[in-house]
Amino acid sequence: MLYDSTADVIRKALRGLDMAPSDAAAQAGLPEREVLAASRGKVDGELLRKLAAPLGLDAEALAGLPAYWPPPCPLAEVRGLELPFDDETVNAWLIEDGRGGHVVFDAGDGRLDLRRALEDLGIREVDVLITHAHGDHTGGLAGLGDMARSVAGPAGFEERVKPGDELSRGALSIRVIDLPGHCPGALGYVVTGLGVPLCVTGDALFAGSMGGCGPGEPYREALDALRAAVMSLPDETVLLTGHGPESTVGSEKRGNVFLAGAGREPVPAA
Repeated sequence: MLYDSTADVIRKALRGLDMAPSDAAAQAGLPEREVLAASRGKVDGELLRKLAAPLGLDAEALAGLPAYWPPPCPLAEVRGLELPFDDETVNAWLIEDGRGGHVVFDAGDGRLDLRRALEDLGIREVDVLITHAHGDHTGGLAGLGDMARSVAGPAGFEERVKPGDELSRGALSIRVIDLPGHCPGALGYVVTGLGVPLCVTGDALFAGSMGGCGPGEPYREALDALRAAVMSLPDETVLLTGHGPESTVGSEKRGNVFLAGAGREPVPAA
């Protein structure tokens, strides 16, 4: 299932825009109680279409989100490790490097969860790349011990990388991109060298949605970065997200509530 529901999306948009439900209701021509209901659970598609414009969301993508399901990754070299995180899960992505080794992106929440997942697959050594410093993506680093041949990520990790850096891991070429908003210093990784390009987004993007951001500038920066650095990639690019299923750029152009049709600007208040 998708990581975000329509209610999650509406709450994220309201927070990012620093918009009160009453203001969204007035701009949409809806009673405030209906906006509150939409932020708490399932509502009908027509209400969602009316609410989309004031929130800068794509109306058809929002109404269609409950039925949206992105395509799976077609590459046998890519394996999603769905690791426990409280009452949900978080993704780590394991990729064969083309020369007998493996790269893992993010490390999960529990200290030993990633290590056990790798041991179950018979993998004894990995290069690690971290998208952002939140604990549910870094908690497993301590448990890797000497399994981690290298650890790279934003400031504070063993090897600091920054946007624009070009890395090599085995036969893979990895370009570091800036994905701010959800977490200060967050990075993404564009990976080439396999049958189709990949982009590891961390929590900057989810299938159909995006990571939660603080109001104002963090939210605007996140949207701008996703449009510039991710949605500009070839449509076949596989997007490896921090939670929930993977997707593709082409699928998100149609189905991502925040980014479909290159995104919308919210309707200005009267």
